[in-house]
Amino acid sequence: MDGDYAIGGVFSIHTYKRTVMHNYITLPEPQRCTGRIDSRKLRFSRAMVFAIEEINNSTELLPGIKLGYQIHDSCGSVPLSVHVTFQLSNGPDPVIYTGDNCSHSSMVMAIVGESSSTRSISMSRVIGSFNIPQVSHFATCACLSDKQQFPSFFRTIPSDQFQADALAKLIKHFGWTWIGAVRSDSDYGNNGMASFLHAARKEGICVEYSESFHRTHPHSRIQRVADVIRRSTAVVIVAFAASTEMRLLLQELSLQPSPPRQWIGSESWVTDPKLLRFSFCAGTVGFGIEQSVIPGLREFLLDLSPSEVAASPVLTEFWEDAFNCRLGKSADIDKSVCDGTEDIQTLSSPYTDTSQLRITNMVYKAVYAIAYAIHNEVCQDTNSTTQCDKFTRIESKQVFTQLKKVNFSKNGYDVSFDANGDPVARYELVNWQKSESGSIEMVAVGYYDASLPVGQEFRINRNLTWLGDDTQVPVSVCSDSCPPGTRKVLQKGKPICCYDCIPCPEGEISKTTDSPDCFPCPKESWPNAERDTCLPKPVEFLSYDEVLGITLAAFSVAGACLAITTAAVFFCHRTSPIVRANNSELSFLLLFSLTLCFLCSLTFIGAPSHWSCRLRHTAFGITFVLCIACVLGKTIVVLMAFRATLPGSNVMKWFGPPQQRMTVVSFTFIQVLICAIWLGLSPPFPMKNLTIYKERIILECALGSAIGFWVVLGYIGLLALFCFVLAVLARKLPDNFNEAKLITFSMIIFCAVWITFIPAYVSSPGKFTVAVEIFAILASSFGLILCIFAPKCYIILFKPEKNTKKNLMNKI
Repeated sequence: MDGDYAIGGVFSIHTYKRTVMHNYITLPEPQRCTGRIDSRKLRFSRAMVFAIEEINNSTELLPGIKLGYQIHDSCGSVPLSVHVTFQLSNGPDPVIYTGDNCSHSSMVMAIVGESSSTRSISMSRVIGSFNIPQVSHFATCACLSDKQQFPSFFRTIPSDQFQADALAKLIKHFGWTWIGAVRSDSDYGNNGMASFLHAARKEGICVEYSESFHRTHPHSRIQRVADVIRRSTAVVIVAFAASTEMRLLLQELSLQPSPPRQWIGSESWVTDPKLLRFSFCAGTVGFGIEQSVIPGLREFLLDLSPSEVAASPVLTEFWEDAFNCRLGKSADIDKSVCDGTEDIQTLSSPYTDTSQLRITNMVYKAVYAIAYAIHNEVCQDTNSTTQCDKFTRIESKQVFTQLKKVNFSKNGYDVSFDANGDPVARYELVNWQKSESGSIEMVAVGYYDASLPVGQEFRINRNLTWLGDDTQVPVSVCSDSCPPGTRKVLQKGKPICCYDCIPCPEGEISKTTDSPDCFPCPKESWPNAERDTCLPKPVEFLSYDEVLGITLAAFSVAGACLAITTAAVFFCHRTSPIVRANNSELSFLLLFSLTLCFLCSLTFIGAPSHWSCRLRHTAFGITFVLCIACVLGKTIVVLMAFRATLPGSNVMKWFGPPQQRMTVVSFTFIQVLICAIWLGLSPPFPMKNLTIYKERIILECALGSAIGFWVVLGYIGLLALFCFVLAVLARKLPDNFNEAKLITFSMIIFCAVWITFIPAYVSSPGKFTVAVEIFAILASSFGLILCIFAPKCYIILFKPEKNTKKNLMNKI
């Protein structure tokens, strides 16, 4: 249609073009399209006509100016798209073949189209250098946002970059980490899938396979893609493909159904009603362009008069295909002549279906965007009126400049372009759900708006159904999630989503699901059995609450009671010969020191503290030295006593009671001095031992100075050895009751206990170190009291007839 300013349109109304053989001698025949008409694409072209007529009838937009149009069929062919682009951009041209009629053209202000990204790229490379704006309604390749390559390209449909990000977030939202990917082997599919895979990697999503195919490929190629889908383990498949390619793939899959698969679709095919017939795709989810309402469009589409149809070869072909008759021509074998009863109102076709106006609205907005750009260049708006000069000559470059600035709203939808020529990205989340009748229908279940703040772009507002009409979200993972207490170990040669779950090593935990590492617990904590949390290590020490502690405490108290009882027996019989003959003063002092030895072992039981750690070792060292000093004194007394019986001997005056007391005090004072130095320089202190056992803490007394501890023990051992030597020397002295023998036996037991104590003490772990020390104290103390005092108590209590001076002095 002629007009003051013309707008070009390029649509793939047919699918294929007839191949023309060139002989390079004569001019080639004009390009002709073959194949059936795509009713949906015909609706796109008619929507453009509708928008232009609506603008021409408007009193607000371009009043007094008539827009014309030139609409061409590219037949889905890149060469033909380039050819018609040259026709539209060359200005006055001799003749353009449009069927039966010829018409002259003028240079267009802008071009609406094309549907395909590949064909749009080819067109934009031609007209970009001439600053002729191109506004596409369906070319979504992110590559077209590159203004260096495509400076004059605009589009009313969002870029695939936004859709790729939205799809990746959708998959992440439902927890799918193991997916398959198929795409059209075209600029749309390859670039869209590349953008999606990049976004998916950032979201931690792995792809099992990525296959491409095209409708022009051999059938074996599509079969191979279908076989890959059937053999795969990924339940979720992302398809970035054109509607034509998806139809071929789904047809192939329907011949031999694969295991249930959850399809995630791009906007090119997920909103195509012709694909809803594949029932095994029920549950498909994808992003589509928002549904819209264009008032008056349905009436315009259905208002086709016979003369209008007959005047257009394209409409004639559509009419004949739709009603299976020949219009105004003689009948042939397949079709009869149309009789005029055909009613387009009753026709069920994508052309008449305006219930899902998505891409059609993109065409509508593209025409209005161009019209507003022309309006801003040739019209002047005053307060109340708009004045337009239709004689103003403008160039496409001026329209191109104004297109960058357009910002308007039409039928509730905002239209504007960013610096890359892209609109604000808004998508509907579409779900293929089974209706009550069993058919599949598209249901809008949410939306995605890239203009919203990060994290709020994606919203689901109703329930979805999944594969098999199930309401349970399917699972698509290469490996199940690793529970807390384990870590992920990648499987060799596989993507990062394929891993094994390895339990955390000893002493380490992981608190989160799918943890890549395990972390050690703090020093005073230890993992629980599941190794998902750290618990405080149990503190272990020899306590009064356990059997071992109670037993040792009982023996300690029993030993102290035995010493006190013995002392009581000796005190009651202190005038008897056997008590007087054994130096009663040293005997009572020895029993007192043995009582302290028994009782000092109680300081080793219980939780160590600063005072108990200092008391236990010093009390043990001093009381044992006091005990050995008393035994040593008794041994010396025995030796001196028998030497005093020799004629002329007066040795007893040199070792009387004062000297005996001085000997005991002197030996004991040396130990007191050693302990004082030890406590003053580096005293024992309580310590948490974390090295012996990994899973528990040993609360023990550190020696402070190991030298101090071994000096204390060494001094006790030196006195015991000296006492043992003297007792051995005195063991054969004539006496009916020779105390030296008893002392010898007691020293043998004492030395044996403390010699075996050393390796046992060093090798015993934890609280058993303390138990070994207590055992050594008790064993040596019982050895002393039993060997020295038991025979005497036996005579005092059970053999009183032997408790006489005569019996004691009876020489062998």
